[in-house]
Amino acid sequence: MRIGFIGTGTMGTPIAGCLLAAGHRLTVYDIRPEAMGALIGQGAATADSPSEAAYGAETVFTSLPGPNEVEATVLDPERGVLAGLRRGGTYIDLTTNAPGTVRLLAEAARRRDIAFLDAPVSGRPPNMTVMVGGREADFGHCRPLFEAIAANVFHVGPSGAGCVAKLVTQYLGYTNFIAAIEGMLIAAKAGINLGVLAQIVPVSAGQSRTFDNIPRSVLTGAFTSGGTLDIVAKDIELACALAREVGAPATLGVMASEMYKRAQAQGWGQEGFPVVARILAAMAGSELRHE
Repeated sequence: MRIGFIGTGTMGTPIAGCLLAAGHRLTVYDIRPEAMGALIGQGAATADSPSEAAYGAETVFTSLPGPNEVEATVLDPERGVLAGLRRGGTYIDLTTNAPGTVRLLAEAARRRDIAFLDAPVSGRPPNMTVMVGGREADFGHCRPLFEAIAANVFHVGPSGAGCVAKLVTQYLGYTNFIAAIEGMLIAAKAGINLGVLAQIVPVSAGQSRTFDNIPRSVLTGAFTSGGTLDIVAKDIELACALAREVGAPATLGVMASEMYKRAQAQGWGQEGFPVVARILAAMAGSELRHE
């Protein structure tokens, strides 16, 4: 299949690489020309704009930082994806996006007779999870593409459903991280050996995949696991906005969002999101270290 792929950063490059490995012909675009280098080495062609990447493609993917970048990349009347993608084509957005932006994209695609799927991802390809919203027939047509990049493929429901599922999983994971750090600080203040506690939690009621990051990313002082603080702060804010939109409580999320924003204010946005632990440790007047 002829595929356009826009956004060849930390996630986009390995995802596009999986599509190349599956035998598809890719034309890629990124605002940073150097970010396309690895894919050029794997046989991808390059474009000078999103519309050029979409021209002649049957399907176009975007993998971008957030809603603002997606709208600018897709909806620009001259250089955008929808300006170049032919009628009858398919546009797939892999971005962790805002529901309002997804609705805007879906309507713009519909007016041009272009199929649209919101398909945010979790994890790393090829073993990641993809959550797809859109018409079932469009999902079925694109399922082989999703299976080339992810081990777990879910059709969640109509357009926007994939976006909602992803924001809920982000809400669960990153509020849980704040709770886990608070628990560790309680232990530290009470004089418990954090190394021993780190062995207890995974085999007790406190076990979680989120906690599993703490020994290697927080207790070592590395703060390197997972996405950047800026991306996580954006995702939590989008999840809280979704809660407000649908009238659901998000008490824990609001508090967690405040912690991530405080860490951003320290200039740590491009560091790994676990760096937020420094904010909580300072509030507690304690340290989270285990040699």
